[in-house]
Amino acid sequence: MTLEVRVRNNNVEKAMRQLKKKVMKDGLLKELKRRQFYEKPSLKRQRLKKESIKRVNKLRRLQERLDNN
Repeated sequence: MTLEVRVRNNNVEKAMRQLKKKVMKDGLLKELKRRQFYEKPSLKRQRLKKESIKRVNKLRRLQERLDNN
């Protein structure tokens, strides 16, 4: 996995914004923060279950919104 951002016209600020946007979209920053410390297997299971519940609820809300329209 390679993230590449090109600097055009010496506009480093714009390139940094693009890089930040790509990193956030990829979820790389979130993963780095999560891997900073050891996560016990029981806590990992809890986190994964909580994430899956969030994902299901989000899909349910989107589906309800589509059904209402």
